[in-house]
Amino acid sequence: MERKLASIQRISKIEPIENADAIEKVSVLGWHCVARKGEFKEGDLCVYCEIDSLLPEGNPDFEFLRTSSYIDKNNQKGFRIRTVKLRGQVSQGICFPLSILTNIAEWGKDELQEGLDTAHILGITKYEPPIPVNMGGLTKGAFPSYIPKTDETRIQSVPDVLIRNKGVECYITEKLDGCSLTAWKEDGELNIASRGIWLKETEENIYWIVANKLDLKGKLPEGLVIQGELIGEGIQGNHYGLKGHDIRWFNVYSLKDNRYLDYLEDVSVIGTIDLKFVPDLAIIKLGDMDIDELVEFSKGVSQLTNINREGIVIRSIAEKTDVELGRLSFKVVNPDYLLKYTE
Repeated sequence: MERKLASIQRISKIEPIENADAIEKVSVLGWHCVARKGEFKEGDLCVYCEIDSLLPEGNPDFEFLRTSSYIDKNNQKGFRIRTVKLRGQVSQGICFPLSILTNIAEWGKDELQEGLDTAHILGITKYEPPIPVNMGGLTKGAFPSYIPKTDETRIQSVPDVLIRNKGVECYITEKLDGCSLTAWKEDGELNIASRGIWLKETEENIYWIVANKLDLKGKLPEGLVIQGELIGEGIQGNHYGLKGHDIRWFNVYSLKDNRYLDYLEDVSVIGTIDLKFVPDLAIIKLGDMDIDELVEFSKGVSQLTNINREGIVIRSIAEKTDVELGRLSFKVVNPDYLLKYTE
């Protein structure tokens, strides 16, 4: 599912914030944000910008963010929307009145419909963290089109998923704070890709160093793709305090059948070839917990070390598709982790 960094959404609920006279809590989709008191009413349409949106300079409606959110580094310049806490209330994203659209162009009333993607209209792009030198490397090409990428949608952006799939049995695993790695063997040759790049093998590239250390060429069956999270020293700040590097695996995909394997097949394949699965946490049925309860669950302690985990990933035990997501698989990121570790 393509992420909408900025879109027209409806304010579903407004609540007071304790000891706050000038701000209040507004709910959009499954997100909670802080807005000026009285700026919106329940039922109003707004332009909602998700966290990690990068708002451009030059628009006077964004200038109030200059002192708190402006960045000019890593070839990116603008106002980055982060998870913040104001008067004790976690705020994830930002809401603007529809006037930010009518200020830059003439729009017919019928065009401003709920769900409209407005990122391109406003020049909003996604903030991308810098890539360390040893994680870039020489490219063999773009990420192969015949293998699905590993990028889950946050459930707060697709709250109806829980309603449509109520009762579906799912498993919860820990979301690890590392870098995505995809490995597969074709015609006897091992292939390695990062989240977006097919990588050539070099002595300096950390993906290949760890893949060879784990003997993935010798272990991987022909025609199976495995996907996991590379963690350890020099990766995403290594908040786990790990020595060396490791990969924890979470997906197995069959090139022959063009499908992800079911959960029990995943665990069996990963275990059979002597690799490590991501930490398992629980089995649930969708609907057992609402979005706010899932966010609370995401705040538990990591199975790797004694810090709060980055979040959780939820997938159906038997592979299932959803009309909005595609594969029934989504994530919940721990806001406390974001508050502590987001640069």
